Amino acid sequence: MSSEAATFSIEASKPYQPILWGGLIAGILDISAAFTHSALAAGRSPMWVLQFVASGLLGADSYNGGFRTAAVGAALHFLIALVASAVFYAASRKFTVLVKRAVICGLFYGIAVYSFMYLVVQPLTFHTSFFARKPSAVATGLVIHMLCVGLPIALVVRHFSNLRDQKRAGLGTF
Repeated sequence: MSSEAATFSIEASKPYQPILWGGLIAGILDISAAFTHSALAAGRSPMWVLQFVASGLLGADSYNGGFRTAAVGAALHFLIALVASAVFYAASRKFTVLVKRAVICGLFYGIAVYSFMYLVVQPLTFHTSFFARKPSAVATGLVIHMLCVGLPIALVVRHFSNLRDQKRAGLGTF
């Protein structure tokens, strides 16, 4: 066994890289879009947005917790983004089309993440109905999740899959 093959098997078993980078990039893009949309649509501050996220866990008291509950909201937001990234990564190991057709699959994954958040998580957490949302809010949320969540996660997973394949083929040094 060559040292290159031994190095590859160690380096190729680092699924945390695409999961971490995908979650981090998607988390930053998604929260930036939420900050911008919330400020433009309702005049709300970034702290309010993060406290809203925290309110899913802490309830209405999160709005009185200042930076502490905003930090909890940020942590929850990035945890959700990391889980979304991990799910896509795990699925891409089984279904290679997710990597081969990363753009279209990423856009559809954004729709799936949006659907899960608004049809499952929010109704269970806030006891709200998805069907009470305005069509413009649904359209905005779908576009944000497609472009800021699904697409970047898919592209990051594809990037790391391509690096792994290049290492396996002995192309370039990484």
